[in-house]
Amino acid sequence: MLKSQAAGKPAAKVTSDVPILQLSGISKQFVGRAALRDVSLSFEAGKVHCLLGENGAGKSTLCNIIFGIHQPDTGEMRFDGASFRPSEPADSLAAGIAMVHQHFSVIGAMTVVENLMLGRTYGRLQRHRAAEKVRALSEAYELPIEPFRLVEDLSVGERQRVEVIKCLMREPRVLLLDEPTAVLPPLEIEALLDVCRKVAARGRAVLLVTHKLAEISEIADLVTVLRAGQVVDSGSPADTDISRFVHSMIGRDIASLDQTLAASLGTKSEAADDESKAVNTRTKVNALMVDGVSYHDAAGVRRLDNVTIEIRGGEIVGIAGVEGNGQSELGAILSGLATPSSGRVFVGDTETTRANPKAITAAGAGIVPEDRHATACVMPMSVAENLFMNDLRRFSRLGLVRRGAMLREAEDLMLRYDVRASGPDAPMASLSGGNQQKAVLARELSLDPLVFLLAAQPTRGLDIGAVSAVYERIRAARDNGVGVLLISSELDELLSVADRVLVIFRGRIVGELPATQSSREAIGRLMAGHPSTEIAA
Repeated sequence: MLKSQAAGKPAAKVTSDVPILQLSGISKQFVGRAALRDVSLSFEAGKVHCLLGENGAGKSTLCNIIFGIHQPDTGEMRFDGASFRPSEPADSLAAGIAMVHQHFSVIGAMTVVENLMLGRTYGRLQRHRAAEKVRALSEAYELPIEPFRLVEDLSVGERQRVEVIKCLMREPRVLLLDEPTAVLPPLEIEALLDVCRKVAARGRAVLLVTHKLAEISEIADLVTVLRAGQVVDSGSPADTDISRFVHSMIGRDIASLDQTLAASLGTKSEAADDESKAVNTRTKVNALMVDGVSYHDAAGVRRLDNVTIEIRGGEIVGIAGVEGNGQSELGAILSGLATPSSGRVFVGDTETTRANPKAITAAGAGIVPEDRHATACVMPMSVAENLFMNDLRRFSRLGLVRRGAMLREAEDLMLRYDVRASGPDAPMASLSGGNQQKAVLARELSLDPLVFLLAAQPTRGLDIGAVSAVYERIRAARDNGVGVLLISSELDELLSVADRVLVIFRGRIVGELPATQSSREAIGRLMAGHPSTEIAA
């Protein structure tokens, strides 16, 4: 059966009036907080069902209940009409439900086929038989992958293919995908959406969790919107203005959102793009100079190769590239967490090539790192302590911290930056991802002086409303004369926010283009390692 599918094109989409999976009145609480409240959904054969909602809306909790990671407090699930209540993922897998998680679960030191055989092999390993099945699936779904390559040698897009093939090997009736395109370049995103179409065309149900409205417009047969754990809207994108879903999700009209959202919907014109960026006039002062920087990691592998970047005050420069091409190493060097093997770095007039993070902050650099949990926040500490960790001495007197004064100033900063929490003394861990990121921005943008801002993956994992708030603050810093380096895997966001875009590939800057929608295809080719004839001088 598998080989006959691989030989031809996908059959016409198969649908059925009877849902494969049906959820009725599902509720779930965690430590007294309602994550889901009376959620009812159905997933039909031959259809792609997209789940939309802000961070904390309950999307991942719902997926985890279907996959058997969590059990609902109340409600019922039915699979093919029969009662279904998985107590662990093995139960869901046995029933025919597979899930592609947000974070990769493959092991780098093993080959592709060895990863795919984990947990599925008893007795003697039959690698070549498994490899044949991998190749057949690769052909059927146009997911090219070499079974005997080490996973650690694969690109991000290829690792995502391994995760998808791992699910497809089980021939699931229901395929769950939780934010699968978050780290993929444009070409890889389109390929993954095509897989969703082919899976649905074979009579299966697909649940796709995504924040990207363009993907919903392109792939969804049905959209369900969750807000605060409840279903607040549903419908077909073919019959519904997608701005209605946005309003349902965040509770305000699309007109109140910024141009980043408009770009993600494909509604922002080229003229509006140029006009919005023409408002800003660059200063003649360098905010950042990266001069011929190279970097070798502990194993001697070159991660950055003669990188030169110049950013003026009052401009946003974007770095586009598939993750793993040197962006993290560049961010670490600019943050003082790594030292370049050669080259020099300047923040304003101050050389920071070998400076520690404290000295880099003193030079006027605000740092929003790509992993806020690992390097930007101390989760057990309070919001106030996180907001002022750069300068706790201002609240110190005779060796004691004046907590009252710190809490009052923290409340003011939280109000100005719309950081939502139970109070300034709430643990940072209690905030949503979007509010944690707004708190980090509040701290870094409050530096005095602020000459340069590094914003590395500032909207990763954030919903549309939080994305809008983050970029509103970054633009405001730019308009106040701050030079901004924006590193993001979200190309549409870069094109909407940046003034110009540099493309990084295998540690080298391989091109510079204006940040306009007309540059999108050329930037995408450069990100994938293909030469472009449209590179700006």
